[in-house]
Amino acid sequence: MIRAFLAVELSQELQDKLGIFQQELKRRIASEINQDVRISWVQPAKIHLTIKFLGDIDEQVIDPLLGAIGQAVGSQPSVIVPLDRLGAFPRPQNPRVLWVGPSENWERGTEGKRVTDLHGSIEQACEDLGFLRETKPFSPHLTLSRIKVGEHQVGVALAKSGVLDRPLSLGALAVESVVLIRSELKPTGSVYTKLWETRLRAC
Repeated sequence: MIRAFLAVELSQELQDKLGIFQQELKRRIASEINQDVRISWVQPAKIHLTIKFLGDIDEQVIDPLLGAIGQAVGSQPSVIVPLDRLGAFPRPQNPRVLWVGPSENWERGTEGKRVTDLHGSIEQACEDLGFLRETKPFSPHLTLSRIKVGEHQVGVALAKSGVLDRPLSLGALAVESVVLIRSELKPTGSVYTKLWETRLRAC
């Protein structure tokens, strides 16, 4: 059994931009939080767009999954997802996750629907292989950090800094292929290994 998930990988350029933005964000909120606050920042090299978390799967499923996902996404056109806002889950006042992603207007538009359709095709392919379907609506986002302790303090710091209200200029994520990633939990953190990649249709 292996622990795995389906995702879209980031270019090195985008990883570098996100790393710089993380440092800027740390500086902006540092003066408003104390040492009791614990924030875990995701290493830029480990940031990805998670399409579906599969959990523990039998290694014999790896090849059938490639066939199913390849068929599901091979006719789907590639799409560019703009990264122009900073958001927080579950809410900005008490954030547990900070992320970057597209605007709500973009998500409601034509390109946003293409991403939703892509996710739906992948969900259907996984369900046909016996995986449970995700019940929450899909919202494309890249996780920057997780707040372990001190959510309210971080929420206040974000509000004072104004970063949630400003449009970002981080560029965009090109959704051109889907990869299966193995995740191994180590004492130093998760280790990711790409097992296969299948490409969308080029526009």
